[in-house]
Amino acid sequence: SITATQKTVDGPSMKDWRGGRAASFNIIPSSTGAAKAVGKVLPELNGKLTGMSFRVPTVDVSVVDLTVKLEKEASYDDIKAAIKEESEGKLKGILG
Repeated sequence: SITATQKTVDGPSMKDWRGGRAASFNIIPSSTGAAKAVGKVLPELNGKLTGMSFRVPTVDVSVVDLTVKLEKEASYDDIKAAIKEESEGKLKGILG
């Protein structure tokens, strides 16, 4: 989503060159603290996640681009089944 500190038109940014792009016309990769927050809520995941965000020209939206390194080989169907199982079990209301 667009943030209050983003530019309305392209211009200079003290933080980084991406931050100078116009918020209403661009998809802008950015950093996020969401991955660290997950580690605080789910301590077993602390230090195991990193993340990024996308500033997009909408008022309210979010996206997750999940990339994982598995301990053992798994198919796409195995991963979907594991996520479904956890979303209906101990992570119900958190993962879905």
